Amino acid sequence: MKKLLLVGLVAVLMAGCSNQRFVMQDDSQSNAADYKRAQPFFINGIGQRKTVNAAEVCGGAENVVRVETQQTFGNVVLSVVTFGIYTPREARIYCK
Repeated sequence: MKKLLLVGLVAVLMAGCSNQRFVMQDDSQSNAADYKRAQPFFINGIGQRKTVNAAEVCGGAENVVRVETQQTFGNVVLSVVTFGIYTPREARIYCK
């Protein structure tokens, strides 16, 4: 019974991870993110919006290579532990 519960818990935690990547230009040169921040959301982010101006971060829209948002394993654990009250997500912007 304990093993089944553990397997179920791991499955739930791993199912919530997500990654969205928006590529604006060829990003064959992998570099470190020029902007990386955790964005806190509450109550599963219902009706909430966090905005980052990628063109402003990179000094112009032509300099934006890609934008990513990610909900990592750690973020999912925090969301599960707080019953969805606190649901963080990470945002990254890569510039030329």
